[in-house]
Amino acid sequence: MHASVLREDYEGLTILQINRPEKLNSLNVEVFQALDHHLSALERETDTVGLLVLRGAGACFSAGHDLGDLAQGEQLPRPHFQSEVIERLSKLPQPVIAAVHGHCYTGGLELALAADLIVASANARFADTHAKWALTPIWGMSQRLPRRIGQSQALELMLTCRTVLAPEALAMGLVNRCFADEDFFAQVQTYALQILAHSWFSHRANKKLVVQTDGLSLDEGLAHEVYRHEGVGPDVHARIASFLQIKSSKS
Repeated sequence: MHASVLREDYEGLTILQINRPEKLNSLNVEVFQALDHHLSALERETDTVGLLVLRGAGACFSAGHDLGDLAQGEQLPRPHFQSEVIERLSKLPQPVIAAVHGHCYTGGLELALAADLIVASANARFADTHAKWALTPIWGMSQRLPRRIGQSQALELMLTCRTVLAPEALAMGLVNRCFADEDFFAQVQTYALQILAHSWFSHRANKKLVVQTDGLSLDEGLAHEVYRHEGVGPDVHARIASFLQIKSSKS
């Protein structure tokens, strides 16, 4: 059976790859069912998986919602299925990186926006084309895009449907890092492993604090951080001891 989303594991890093290259990784119900399956597993694997990278196979990340499927009338397993899967991705305990190369349009952009970080290849291209097709977003565009780049810039992209190239996306804060095309995925893996070298406990706790306090006032957010933080991780003593040993050996 054709696997619409492939999983690869490497030293605490999980890579999920949307695998419809012949369709520019356009997102159909089968892709979302596969994503839902993988996310369900990852939610239970915090001891063995510290970070998720989401990418696309072939020439691009994703050209967006499969308009052919949409025109034919999608058979969803339950109402609002795709938006629930994207929300599940955004709430994954582990940090999530969307690694974008080539096209990242509309539904594909909504999927990427659910990640904690977006890194882009120099050839990446971003656009929201809902208005081009007389559609309105239901997968998070109207909420996540303004929170990432600001209301005015988000509305401009939504109204014009224009394509944003990687350098502009980096400048406006849509992406966190931009890497060369030639060795893009190797650089993404190096970047991911740098993150994984730090405490997975802290990564999960920090993500939880940021997500839970989004929208709170400063006073409310500070109170949440002080009184509802996760405490220290099980690796705290080993990490401090290792640091002190290295410092002592250099003295």
